[in-house]
Amino acid sequence: MAKLKLDLHDIYNKGHEIDKELNRIVEEALEKKINLVEIIPGKGSGQLKKKVLRFLNQGHIKKLYHRVEKDDKNFGRIFIHFRF
Repeated sequence: MAKLKLDLHDIYNKGHEIDKELNRIVEEALEKKINLVEIIPGKGSGQLKKKVLRFLNQGHIKKLYHRVEKDDKNFGRIFIHFRF
């Protein structure tokens, strides 16, 4: 199974850049029909993870994917599952 990965460590403090990258990775997954996207906001204070989850919970984004999974073994990882 193909998977895309987005590591947000380098842009953790650039809000606009984070949204741009999240949009890009979702669009790329849809274009290439990739079933799984791994987003790594890192552990830190949890603020970046919350920002990612808020982004994914927006209505126009939420309708594009099947489900979101928070990794229970690694707090700093989120998976987005797509169904094609």
